[in-house]
Amino acid sequence: MEAEEDLVASLGCIVCKNNGFVGTPATIHHLRAGSGMGRGRMIPLCYYHHQTGPHGESFHQGRKSFEANHGTEEELWLQTQKLLEARKAAIGEE
Repeated sequence: MEAEEDLVASLGCIVCKNNGFVGTPATIHHLRAGSGMGRGRMIPLCYYHHQTGPHGESFHQGRKSFEANHGTEEELWLQTQKLLEARKAAIGEE
């Protein structure tokens, strides 16, 4: 899983990317198991959008307002999967 986490993080923050800021360093946000998605699903978020930003900007400061502003975990995960597929194709992985 560590190699997959590194690859996901290398995409940069998905929220920053959606706002036109490409390549913002990211950490891994594991999607909540309670949402039926399980620990294996993850999205790249910068510290600001993951933990330290204010309510509505940081996932851990308020999930509902974060999702209203930036998309649901599922939507961001699906977008991350498309980016991963493109990255893996570019480097010749499956």
